[in-house]
Amino acid sequence: MSTLLIFASSAMVIALIFYSIGVFGEKISGTIQFKHLTFFLGGLVFDTIGTTLMNRIATHDGDSGFGLHQVTGGAALVLMAFHFLWAVWVYNKGDEEAKRQFHKFSLGVWTLWVISFVLGILLGIGVIS
Repeated sequence: MSTLLIFASSAMVIALIFYSIGVFGEKISGTIQFKHLTFFLGGLVFDTIGTTLMNRIATHDGDSGFGLHQVTGGAALVLMAFHFLWAVWVYNKGDEEAKRQFHKFSLGVWTLWVISFVLGILLGIGVIS
C-alpha cells in the first residue's frame, strides 16, 4: 500500500470520526453547540484532504472514471460544506426551534457521506467495480 493511500485513507477515517461525533453529539444534546461546529469543520477538512489525495491517486493510476462513488462523494462533500455554513448560521442567528431541528438535516448529510465512504471501501477492496 502506498504512503499516499495510507494518508488518504487515514484522513477519511478521521473525517468519519469527527463528523460522526459532531452529528450524533448534536442529536444527543438536542441542540447545536459550538463544539459540534468544530467537529463538523474537522470532518469537512479531513474529508477534503482525503478526497484530494484519493483523486491524486486515481489520476496517477489513469482512472478518470466518474461513477456512483464519485457522484455520492462529490455530493456529500458539497453538502458537508453547506451543512457547516448552515450550522454556523443556525448557531449564531437561529431560534431555539431551528437549533433543535437542525439534527434532521445533519443525519441526512451524514448518511449520504457514509454511503460514499462504504462505496469507496468496496471499490478499493474490489468487491464492486
